[in-house]
Amino acid sequence: MGDLRRLGSIPVLPFFELTYVENTGAAFGLGRGANGAFIAVSVVLIAVLVRLLRRWPKGDLWLQAGGLLVLSGALGNLYDRLAYKYVVDFLYVHHWPVFNVADSCICVGAGLLAWGLKDEKPPAAAR
Repeated sequence: MGDLRRLGSIPVLPFFELTYVENTGAAFGLGRGANGAFIAVSVVLIAVLVRLLRRWPKGDLWLQAGGLLVLSGALGNLYDRLAYKYVVDFLYVHHWPVFNVADSCICVGAGLLAWGLKDEKPPAAAR
């Protein structure tokens, strides 16, 4: 990342660049400077996901894959927040905010979770 930080941006395709951004906020830079709050939310989210992953059926690939992707993305961004006090974003698809692989994991994982949960029956106590 050192070279990318120094260079600022490296064109890869006509619509895609590697661009170094230090993001102290959440998606799209919302909540800039609230690193402590995002660390707390990440820790809670990670704890909830670990518990849910243990409870969801092991054979349900939608839930397991989605949960693991969200969990890995949350862990990746949490690492950046703890190590650097910001998240390093570096993927820039033109006309879209700069993001990173962890953000992609969270988004794809959330979609898989939504798909997997659409047919879930609520527990008997909730009916």
